[in-house]
Amino acid sequence: MNTIITIGRQFGSGGREIGEMVAEHFGIKCYDKELLSRAAKESGFCEEMIQNHDERPTNSFLYNLVMDTYSFGYNSSSFVDMPISHKVFLAQFDTIKKIAKEEPCVIVGRCADYALSDLPNVLNLFIYGDEECKIKRIRERFSDITSNEKAREMMIKKDKQRQSYYNYYSSKKWGRADSYDLCINSSILGIEGTVKLIIQYVEDYESAQNK
Repeated sequence: MNTIITIGRQFGSGGREIGEMVAEHFGIKCYDKELLSRAAKESGFCEEMIQNHDERPTNSFLYNLVMDTYSFGYNSSSFVDMPISHKVFLAQFDTIKKIAKEEPCVIVGRCADYALSDLPNVLNLFIYGDEECKIKRIRERFSDITSNEKAREMMIKKDKQRQSYYNYYSSKKWGRADSYDLCINSSILGIEGTVKLIIQYVEDYESAQNK
């Protein structure tokens, strides 16, 4: 196993669960919320601050300035003056790059595909689903969501946040097929069937790379 797998996902599509099951199959780590803890530890930010800004859109200044600052590191004067949302993004961005250098893994969300775009051994996946299935999964996951309408509102809000965050910080479009290597509707095969499909895809990819 030599492949890093990134997973973008619609809210309620089961992307996190799918990522964990794929990682378990290959005997590698899956980073979702774990990424936030590590980013907090390595950057010096408190974990609560990073969680509060996790995959949330920002209306602050141009992303190009963020990338310029990233290339200079945390000690540059422009980093000191940077909005906290950008600092949190850079902390995650930096942590994603470090994790990818250590070992193969699965990374869920957080523009990981964009952060690792310069690496050759990365497969970028996007998981989406039918609205009915996503609403059902959201209601099963969150006991305080007592109606389909509330689940739908939550789903729309979360996806808008993820879309704004991804489109702002990356040069690609969230959920659009040409931003990824493979897009899968998890409602068709179910969670376990989608996991099997991804496992086969990764194994075939590795075989092709080794020829």
